[in-house]
Amino acid sequence: MTDRENRLVAAGRALRSAAPHQLPDALCQVLRTRYGAESVELRLADYGLTVLLPVPPAPSGTKPAPLQGSAPGRAFGSQQPYVEEPADGRVRAHLPVTVRGDRLGVLSLTLPARTRESLTELAELAELLGHELVVAERDTDLYARARRRERLTLAAEMQWQLLPARSCAREEYALGAQLEPAYAVFGDNFDWEASDGHLMVYVTNGMGEGIEASLLTSLGVNALRNARRAGIPIEGQAALADQALYAHYRGEAHLSVLLVDVELSTGRMRIVDAGSPRLLLLRDRVLSLVDLDAQLPLGMFEETDYVAQELTLLPGDRLLFVSDGVHGVAAPDGESYGEHALARAVGNASLLPAADVPAAVLRGLAGHRERPEPDDDALVVCLDWFGKRPAS
Repeated sequence: MTDRENRLVAAGRALRSAAPHQLPDALCQVLRTRYGAESVELRLADYGLTVLLPVPPAPSGTKPAPLQGSAPGRAFGSQQPYVEEPADGRVRAHLPVTVRGDRLGVLSLTLPARTRESLTELAELAELLGHELVVAERDTDLYARARRRERLTLAAEMQWQLLPARSCAREEYALGAQLEPAYAVFGDNFDWEASDGHLMVYVTNGMGEGIEASLLTSLGVNALRNARRAGIPIEGQAALADQALYAHYRGEAHLSVLLVDVELSTGRMRIVDAGSPRLLLLRDRVLSLVDLDAQLPLGMFEETDYVAQELTLLPGDRLLFVSDGVHGVAAPDGESYGEHALARAVGNASLLPAADVPAAVLRGLAGHRERPEPDDDALVVCLDWFGKRPAS
């Protein structure tokens, strides 16, 4: 093996052998002894996607870095290494920590000198760190605590534990999602699952508030997952989740859900619309509401049948899933966000990657309502469709 390969193998071994809560310590040791790093700072994106927060034990003086307007934030947003070269001759490198499109945070290093070789190698090490962080989170709360600007409500704690990653990417597609208010969300939820041939995306909205809404959503999402993992098509998943919710609540509570199954080889999409979330299609710079047959939310009546509709995606299409806490929010003059402002926000975000679009749309929503705190959960999921590339 080359020296570079030996260093990466040794670094991976050191990270894997460290206790889950001691990954930052093991990382610092590797970077200091093998790469001559003078300082090492690991920051993770907070739940609201507004700031990168230092992971303890952080070096003295390490401060949170805003996602907008900071060097670490620039690396996080571009998903490319960002290098500063101060006048003292040292190099300050900021490296995205990302796993399969899920943007976790940024690793910042102060190095005595910069070479293109070492930067590429360190970027690989940052990716390796991301994989180890995902595994380590199963056994320690250190990283979950580090991502909090403030305490989560119990309902929000339940919802974030139920969610998948906030972004992911494959050759055929890229996904991004965000919930607000991040620290007090209760009933909205998103979920996705990818297999060899299909991508399934779910957007749900449980009625009610607080713990009751979170419990309702948790039951519904797990019922959908149970049916999905049994290999049942989306209309059957909806029917079985409907039965599970009705059996427990007897029609007194229901769950709105939009279920989508995309065939990766063709872009053929099957959709079940059972409630309030809406689906928007941006194609050739034109935004349109996908016309779907509204069906009953899950849990309203016993043994409801659901029917899937079809739509075929084209390469370059962008889909947006928005909850009623987005499209239905009224401005002080009474105009809902979904009438005109949502289209403007989507247009303004047209050049952003899928992972950044939900936050951009939600920032537009905050300006539209002109109030600091929302009255309802707000959820946006963005799916960019690239299509299956022909085999070379």
